[in-house]
Amino acid sequence: MERAELVELLSPEGLGLLDSLPPYESSADVVHTVSALRKQGHPPGLVAAVLTQSKLRAKAAAKFGPFASRMLFTEAGLEQATRLSVAARHAARFAQAGPTRVADLGCGIGGDAMAMSALDLQVTAVDVDEVTAAIASYNLAPFPGATVLNARAEDFDLTGQDAAYLDPARRTSGHSGTKRLANAADWSPNLDFVFGLAERMPVGVKLGPGIDRSLLPDDAEAQWISVDGQVVEVGVWTGALAREGIRRAALVLRADGAAELTGATDAEDEPAGDLGEFLYEPDGAVIRARLIGEVARGLNAHMLRHDIAYLTADALTPTPFATAFRVLEELPYKESELRAALARRGIGKLEIKKRGADVDPAALRTRLKLKGERAATLVLTRIGARHAALLVERC
Repeated sequence: MERAELVELLSPEGLGLLDSLPPYESSADVVHTVSALRKQGHPPGLVAAVLTQSKLRAKAAAKFGPFASRMLFTEAGLEQATRLSVAARHAARFAQAGPTRVADLGCGIGGDAMAMSALDLQVTAVDVDEVTAAIASYNLAPFPGATVLNARAEDFDLTGQDAAYLDPARRTSGHSGTKRLANAADWSPNLDFVFGLAERMPVGVKLGPGIDRSLLPDDAEAQWISVDGQVVEVGVWTGALAREGIRRAALVLRADGAAELTGATDAEDEPAGDLGEFLYEPDGAVIRARLIGEVARGLNAHMLRHDIAYLTADALTPTPFATAFRVLEELPYKESELRAALARRGIGKLEIKKRGADVDPAALRTRLKLKGERAATLVLTRIGARHAALLVERC
């Protein structure tokens, strides 16, 4: 989104037109809508802007629920925004720790700042991009305790602030078509600045879940979060925002509730052993937090192999921290024999999961030439030194 486009959108005519549109459902309706709006005399730039926002609002419902229908977005800002369910937990941590004035440095479209403001924290939201800062101002307008500034995080005067929250930009600048920056030194602000603030005040930092763990401070709490099975972030918390005695945590959020596993350090893994009746796949947050051993001990399970994140046991024990599969049988690993085995069983739809196997599941599925009415799940992995193909069913 360009500045001129934003100016049109933020006009009374633009916002009124946007709110008058029916909910966006599919691109098939766009041509008809464009034609209708143009016939009403609306300029092309404004029509494009409101239709883009309508589409983004529909997409944003997955992250922001009903609030999305009254927010503005950029494509990149929405992609990088914190889900409301996670932002609410960030905000609660600040509220419980005691700080009342928080600087949100690199606020993006304002999702985290909204959650903090909803808990009556005084938030100063800062973003270096002019368009993004303007959108954050719109989204935070309902909150009298929130202020938005268009500035570099590094230049903001923290005098009077009790704590800081940062979400370093890990992609190239722009509002769409951005690319991920692999080198942490290229992030904005960089981690030296981010963790340097921890020497002055409590700091919370949102980072990608796959970050090199050697970049994380030893004295900080790192909490990996998964939402409906997808690992979305690692939150790094310092000072009063870090919980006492906790340095590693895995928070699992699902539609039916939340569960958390914590530890003072990385958990020691259980030894590897023979394949049991059940196979467990730990949640991604558990794997990232290196708390697999804690899950294994809770299940009375052991590793399938020392370097592969599968657990196995002879008993089924429900847990929010892993998906359980009943092992039906072991099939031949050789592709031609595997294809024949699946054909004999009438399996025409196959979910392929893999760990420790150098296989492209989509390409393999094509080569297996599946035919039949049955659906099944196949796990390709290693047991000890050998490769294994396990036919399993979800418990």
